[in-house]
Amino acid sequence: MASKPPADENTALLAAAPAVPINEETVVSAEDDGNTNGTVRAEEEDKPLPKLQMFLLCYARLIEPIAFFGIFPFLPRMVRENGNLKETQVGYYSGLIESAFSLTQMLLMISWGRASDRIGRRPVLVFSLSGVSIATAIFGLSKSIPQMVIFRCCAGIFAGTIVTIRTMISENSTPRTVARAFSFFAFSGNMGMFLGPLIGGALSNPLEQYPNVFGSLRFLKEFPYALPTFITGTIGASAALLCGFLIKEASTLFRKSENNCSTAVAPPMSTLEIIKSPGVGVVLFIYGHVMLLGLAYTAVMPVFWYTSPANGGYGFSTLQNSAFLAAVGISQSIWLLFIFPPLQRKFGTGGILRGCLYAWPIFFASAPIANLFLRKGWTTAFWILTPILQIGGSGVAMAFTAVQLALNDVAPSHETLGTLNGIALTLVSGIRTVGPAIFTSIFAVGSESQILYGYLVWVVLVAVALLGLIPLHYLPEKAEGKLKKQAPGNDE
Repeated sequence: MASKPPADENTALLAAAPAVPINEETVVSAEDDGNTNGTVRAEEEDKPLPKLQMFLLCYARLIEPIAFFGIFPFLPRMVRENGNLKETQVGYYSGLIESAFSLTQMLLMISWGRASDRIGRRPVLVFSLSGVSIATAIFGLSKSIPQMVIFRCCAGIFAGTIVTIRTMISENSTPRTVARAFSFFAFSGNMGMFLGPLIGGALSNPLEQYPNVFGSLRFLKEFPYALPTFITGTIGASAALLCGFLIKEASTLFRKSENNCSTAVAPPMSTLEIIKSPGVGVVLFIYGHVMLLGLAYTAVMPVFWYTSPANGGYGFSTLQNSAFLAAVGISQSIWLLFIFPPLQRKFGTGGILRGCLYAWPIFFASAPIANLFLRKGWTTAFWILTPILQIGGSGVAMAFTAVQLALNDVAPSHETLGTLNGIALTLVSGIRTVGPAIFTSIFAVGSESQILYGYLVWVVLVAVALLGLIPLHYLPEKAEGKLKKQAPGNDE
């Protein structure tokens, strides 16, 4: 976890200090050696989150999930119309277009992380926001499937937003405020996942949905999906402008000493050197595992809810699906905003990770149990148990924020933080490209053939979740995220 950039009046005092992540092992108290560095670092520890910077970063965080999920409501129809396809062919091309975004992200994520380490966070963030805004906007102008794939890949090219924002969240935090900061970060991501489909569904084909509002505008008739993508592009452009004028840059290239002598940083570590650094490999493995569990469940959940109880699902209507999705989103927000920060202060990052990974197999196992209630005709018991399990089980989402904190803590240095986040997000993009399709296919096979009564995917998910408990035994101490308690009487 990177230290917060020093305030202007403290820059000279901090200049001679090495740029290393701050955790419980590197915090220097004011009376350790009698010099001024200890006092300044103690003051840095107690600084609150900069409200404007956090607001800007969280606003910028909305853009990537809005851009990714915003096309989902109208994508199947757009694919069918642009390709003159049969209904049975739509799924293949929709999956291709959805994967194009994540695949392109995976190929370029590390490069964006390195760029932010070398030329600064702000230029990479502003350039990426501008690029993804333009690429997302013109996606709505596509008139053929090849155009859709190309424009979707262009949006994925500008993947520097997410990796840079994660790094800047760390740089604007201290060990005492980082849990709160990343709870805001995670909440913003959830809001983007909510707003994206809402914009895409509400504004696509506006002449059909709102004929009295838009009349017969020729442009919207020619490009019925341009309005939602243009709105998304406009939101992204506003974020780019705000960040360009108001976001503050942390010095990641060099620091000036008290004697005004420029001190160049050491040559940048290679990607392999970063991965081989102590603790990094283990945390990256846990990071990928946690994200795999989340993405797998997110992919299976809507199909499972839609499938009839006889075939292993819940048989929900569209309205029930929406209600459950809203409940899950609200409950995750409550867990992240109000419960995660105090839990992290009390039990540390490692404690939350362990708790979530112990709970995940139970959460997965609850799905087939609830389905069994429906098969037995115990409807009342189902409607009592299922909402409780669904809302309470949403607490496992705290693992996403906890593993991000662990990743920050094991960064070899402040100057590698962007690259390390790029490596982690490359891993996630790769998982997002192939993982959901694998688990939905497992669900389909189990449901169709009634392997294990249609519960095959849940057995696989429980087994995968249990495997994640093994690397927790090797979680490095500096990734535990426990704050040192101040010695009694040391109030200065």
